[in-house]
Amino acid sequence: MTVLPITSVFAAAFAVSLVALSFPISVRRAKAGQMVGDSADETLRRRIRAQGNFIEYVPLGVISLGLVEAHVAAAWMVIAIGTTLASGRLLHAIGMLRGLEALRGFGMLLTYTALLVAAGYLVLDAAS
Repeated sequence: MTVLPITSVFAAAFAVSLVALSFPISVRRAKAGQMVGDSADETLRRRIRAQGNFIEYVPLGVISLGLVEAHVAAAWMVIAIGTTLASGRLLHAIGMLRGLEALRGFGMLLTYTALLVAAGYLVLDAAS
C-alpha cells in the first residue's frame, strides 16, 4: 500500500478549510431565511462563491499532489506545490470574502501555478 504522508496532511488541512468556508454559509442562510440559492444577499453570494471556487480547484489539486508524491518526487517539491495551492486558495477566499480583487487574482495565479507545476512534473516524469 502506498502511503502519501505529505498529501495526507494537505488533504486534512483542505478538509478543515472547506468546513471553515461552508459553516458561515449555513449561518448566513439561516439568518437571511434563504435555504436554497443565493438571493440578493451579497454576503451570502460572496461566501457561496468563495466555497464554490475552493471546491472547483482543490480536488484536482489534491489528486495531482498525490500523484506527484506517488511518483516519488522530492519532498520539497510536493511541499512546495501543496503550499502554493493552499496559499492560493487562502488568498482567493480572503479576497473573495472581503472584495479585494487584487488578492483574489493573486490567489488564482498561485492556484494555477500549483496545478501547472504538478501537471508539468507528471508529464515529464511519465515521459522519462
